[in-house]
Amino acid sequence: MTVGVALVIWTVMPIYNMVLIALDSDADEYSGNIWPPDPSFESFQVIWTQGYWYLENFWHQFGNSIFIGLMTMGLTVLIGSLASFALSRMGLRRGWLLSNAALLTYAIPSSFLAIPFVHIAHRYGLSDSLWAVIAAQVMFATPYAILIFQQYGKLIPLELDDAARVDGASPLQVYLRIYIPLAAPALAAVGTYALLLAWNEYLYQFLLLSSTKSMTVAVALDQFFDSDEAPWNYMMSTAIVYSLPPIAIYYALRRYMVAGLTMGGIK
Repeated sequence: MTVGVALVIWTVMPIYNMVLIALDSDADEYSGNIWPPDPSFESFQVIWTQGYWYLENFWHQFGNSIFIGLMTMGLTVLIGSLASFALSRMGLRRGWLLSNAALLTYAIPSSFLAIPFVHIAHRYGLSDSLWAVIAAQVMFATPYAILIFQQYGKLIPLELDDAARVDGASPLQVYLRIYIPLAAPALAAVGTYALLLAWNEYLYQFLLLSSTKSMTVAVALDQFFDSDEAPWNYMMSTAIVYSLPPIAIYYALRRYMVAGLTMGGIK
């Protein structure tokens, strides 16, 4: 019990400090109080109106973050489900070799692959492009997606595929009308994982995105550390606003996500 309470306090403390600093009306220094003597939502108003020079492109950058997250989620689900369907439902010989080879990418730290990936993106004309970041995130999320889909696909009886083929269904129809609907919990689990991976990523966004218009909020937040005069309450309020979409999506899909992860682990 004591350990559990300590872990909860340890986990909640950074979030509490973020809220505390965001509500502090003193933009220059942290007062150190347990609660601000004069709490203010002025920093959130500044974000809404983009009234500070570090935040003058905030909503455009927020849109970039959403675009990267949604495209990473969609492409990861599409590629992972198609790959697992081909490997496990269409009887490919030694298909397990392909899925295991994909998992080998996790043996190499992603930071080691950053410089080669930046070089490849430059050669293909994807410098300062959101699609370069999307490609990198899909590359790291897809092996996990294939693993989850394959494990979950074992729970879907193959007799359903055979019955559909007897009725004249093509492989694409089997995929769209049987495999995808029955794998909905796995779709939610993989999609949420891919979205959170892209939303929390910083290194590749920092290396691949250089212009202010193409930056995401994660990269733009780093600009606050480049100046000694940057107000901490603006930075903390920006971080709070940036954290709201993934929190909302996680709690909206939590039931399906848990089902997908637990059932996908049953063999």
